[in-house]
Amino acid sequence: MEIDKIKGVIEAILFAAGREVKISELMSSLELSSEEIINAVESLKLDYQNENRGLSIINLNDAYQLCTKKEYYDYIYPIFDKRNKPNLSNAALETLSIIAYNPRITRAEIESIRGVNSDGTIYKLLDYELIEEAGKLDAPGRPTTYKTTNEFLKMFGISSLDELPDLPRYKLDENKQIVIDEIIENVEEAPMPEREDVSNNNEDIKKENLN
Repeated sequence: MEIDKIKGVIEAILFAAGREVKISELMSSLELSSEEIINAVESLKLDYQNENRGLSIINLNDAYQLCTKKEYYDYIYPIFDKRNKPNLSNAALETLSIIAYNPRITRAEIESIRGVNSDGTIYKLLDYELIEEAGKLDAPGRPTTYKTTNEFLKMFGISSLDELPDLPRYKLDENKQIVIDEIIENVEEAPMPEREDVSNNNEDIKKENLN
């Protein structure tokens, strides 16, 4: 199949789907390798960039989605999008950040980090489809774990969690949980002031008193 036809088929699939389409789905439909699909999509992306088009293709982990360009949002929203946009409080943003940097984290672990009950905040994030359940933790009680969704990626304009900025003074352990990095500061001791020769000073004082 010629590259132009491959691009046309992919464009049609993404448009008709109206959602993110996995690379594996495109491979199955076109009977092509992942490399061929990726090359075709990248070429299609360039077509949208080089031409004065209103569409673009975004990456969402191992999937693609056809969407409108950000610069046309103000023209499109008043006509089509009547949904309420997520109104995230500081507590919700804080909880969302913790989950994003800690895939498969439990409610108890979130509350341990935040220091407050997070039930309501987690329910709101689930309702907005910014997070989802990520299975049960192999621990007493089998607590539910949470992770972010592709809606989270789209909301913040990133392709994967790998694009999140590094956390200063923190790192992720082997379980992908935040741990405090020990900070060792080499503070040089301030030089001690030189001690005066008290004995000589005392001798001078005595001489003055005698005189």
